[in-house]
Amino acid sequence: MINTSYNIILALITSFAISYFIIPKLISFASRYRLSDVAGRRSAHKGSVPIFGGVAFFFSIIACLILYFDFSNIIFLSCAIVIVFFVGMLDDLLGLSPIKKLLGQLISISIIIFLANLKISSFYGVWGIYELPEFISVLFTAFVFIVIINGMNLIDGIDGLATGIGSISAFCFGLLAFYMKQVEISILAFSLLGSLLAFLKYNFHPAKIFMGDTGSLLIGLVLSILAVNLINSGIKTDFIIFPNKGPFIAISFLSLPLFDSLRIFISRLFRGKHPLHPGKGHIHHALLRLGFGHKKTSIILYVYSLLLIILTYFLLPLNINLAILFFAIVNFCCLYLPFHFYNTHNKTKE
Repeated sequence: MINTSYNIILALITSFAISYFIIPKLISFASRYRLSDVAGRRSAHKGSVPIFGGVAFFFSIIACLILYFDFSNIIFLSCAIVIVFFVGMLDDLLGLSPIKKLLGQLISISIIIFLANLKISSFYGVWGIYELPEFISVLFTAFVFIVIINGMNLIDGIDGLATGIGSISAFCFGLLAFYMKQVEISILAFSLLGSLLAFLKYNFHPAKIFMGDTGSLLIGLVLSILAVNLINSGIKTDFIIFPNKGPFIAISFLSLPLFDSLRIFISRLFRGKHPLHPGKGHIHHALLRLGFGHKKTSIILYVYSLLLIILTYFLLPLNINLAILFFAIVNFCCLYLPFHFYNTHNKTKE
């Protein structure tokens, strides 16, 4: 256990150090060659801010895989990460169409599913379903990856939000994997955490650099891998055992991007709008309109995510369907409140 802890801590420190060293260079490079995100109609920031912070994530994570993973386990994982990295890079540089972005993601996901053999084989009692046929298993796993990857991409709307939420999720996945003695999974999670913590110094409001799609897609991919692993393994530690609660815990660790994206998807369908059309209907946009600003909005959503994770602990003894239902109701109610307050405030002013 001592050696295990040592490698995990080393991965965290290595990742942090690499990102912390690279990010100022990226800021200088992006500024010099005008590789910046200019504020537009849908932007929550002002002015021009350098992008490509995700490049730091890429080098940090790849370095940790090479240094601390068993070589036979990093080949397919690294290939998937490289593909998503270049998809995000091309999108930041050229602006890929949604179909091309999705195609790139599917290629990366296929490597994880078919070559790394990581897929969801059971629903573990959710909706009364257990073992899944191979074809359904592959389709559902791909769906989970796409939802998480793009959910992280969608919440990257204000300074520090995706970075902080990603850090919380990575820490929770990594800590649980450590207690379940899943050493390499924990190293992967803490490698992501280290790079995100270094990036947060430069990305918290006022942001000096954005992660771009290069970063948000990469964060989403790593968190997807961690989530699917947890769904399959369940919770099996020396002090707590819930072998069928993996899906519930994975949902709770990613609750903000998952439920906010689902809320918007449902809302747009009911209003007759394209569910994937970009807009300013996210929870962070509502909090900004209420006057909280970037800093307070990010901190509020950090605390919200942590409180939901704490709530999860008390719901673990429940039947998995009841736990997910109650958790979903709490989420949707809380995510609706800022919009309700804003609309009520506007009507009062009128």
